[in-house]
Amino acid sequence: MPDDETQTQTLYRGGAARTPAGPPPPQLSGAAEAPAPWLLRLIAVGLVLAALNLRPAITSLGALLEEVREGLHMSGSVAGVLTSVPPLCFAVFGVMAPRLARRFGAGAVVCAGMVAIAAGLVIRPYIGSTAGFLAASALALMGIAVSNILMPVIVKRWFPDRVGTMTGLYSMALALGTALAAAVTVPLTGAMGGNWQSGLAVWAGLAALAVLPWIVLVRDRTPAPGQAAPARAAAASGPSASVSGRAAGASGQASASGPAEAPALRITRSRTAWGLACFFGLQATAAYITMGWMPQIFRDAGVSAGTAGVLLAVTMAMGVPLAFVIPRVAARLKQQGPIVVVLGLCGLIGYGGLYLAPAAGAWAWALLLGVANCAFPLALTMIGMRTRTGAGVVRLSAFAQSTGYLLSIPGPLLVGVLYQHSGGWGLPIALMAGLMIPQMVAGVLAGRDRTIEDEC
Repeated sequence: MPDDETQTQTLYRGGAARTPAGPPPPQLSGAAEAPAPWLLRLIAVGLVLAALNLRPAITSLGALLEEVREGLHMSGSVAGVLTSVPPLCFAVFGVMAPRLARRFGAGAVVCAGMVAIAAGLVIRPYIGSTAGFLAASALALMGIAVSNILMPVIVKRWFPDRVGTMTGLYSMALALGTALAAAVTVPLTGAMGGNWQSGLAVWAGLAALAVLPWIVLVRDRTPAPGQAAPARAAAASGPSASVSGRAAGASGQASASGPAEAPALRITRSRTAWGLACFFGLQATAAYITMGWMPQIFRDAGVSAGTAGVLLAVTMAMGVPLAFVIPRVAARLKQQGPIVVVLGLCGLIGYGGLYLAPAAGAWAWALLLGVANCAFPLALTMIGMRTRTGAGVVRLSAFAQSTGYLLSIPGPLLVGVLYQHSGGWGLPIALMAGLMIPQMVAGVLAGRDRTIEDEC
């Protein structure tokens, strides 16, 4: 009997015949069962370019937060709201991603996401008000949110035999884009006459470049993993449908009308799904506090603005090599709890250093917090490892990321409130360190060797 991965790939190929009238998208031309190598290379390039754009909207703002606050006359509490907007948008708009992917195709949604990022980034610096700045930021973050959710889905759909490698590749690109924006935003702003609006808007160009590879997949309506084909395509799809029907029949789900749908997963019954959602949410809390506030912590400790941006870049740059290594190591382990604990301990030491000697040991704390932030690619890897089917990947990715980002919303806001009312960074740093403990507990729970299909 074929395993679930084989069934999923077979259903994908069966879905390839279900193309609307008109010229077929490139990967569906001909009778080949596998996509053309050039197309896979183009998708890999698209993944990398898209991942490069998933954080500059946030880290470029963190590097210039003081200038933006002064320019828009923001209080510390309002700035805290601003740093909470990313997880809020990721939670709200991330829920929409699976439905949009079913309706328009995952490639088309990612392409639209890149357009939204470019538009939001070019509009927000020049809109002239705090409300407008927040609204334009939300537009860019909406594009980031849907792309965040669909990255694991696209990897599973196009690279089912290289999930760890491709997850590491786009995670590495994500970390590179994050670090690049943190490192060069302040120098770029200085080179453009010290105008913070230009320093923020320049990142729209990178997002516009990322649109290009995804245009090829705009018309691809191949179902996302776990999405069943319409029954009307069964008769017209020839040998592919026959193979799909046999695979579905082998799993006991076939029907006379065509390929069967996978049974609905009651994902809220899964302890593993909840553990992964909490782990994702707590690591996101730490990441967005770091991206939004760490440069300000260093600047308040006497570090220059340019150096503070470079320190944030060092923190983010740690994810470039580790985001490629950690998923590959995690994929070889039955349980990922030990990796979770090591990353958490690095975070605790880094926060302790920020509290005791923020300027004297700045480079060491930046490095340690950069290691701790690599909980993100680990969480993405566990999404693929805690499922057996394509349907499980879609459901778990949407649930863990949307729920996790929802849980992370209060963190950056609370840091801003504590900073304004306490007049220092002692309480905010204590909060950051305290959250590492439940993060480790949730990560150990999520890293157990089991799948959500066994629990739902």
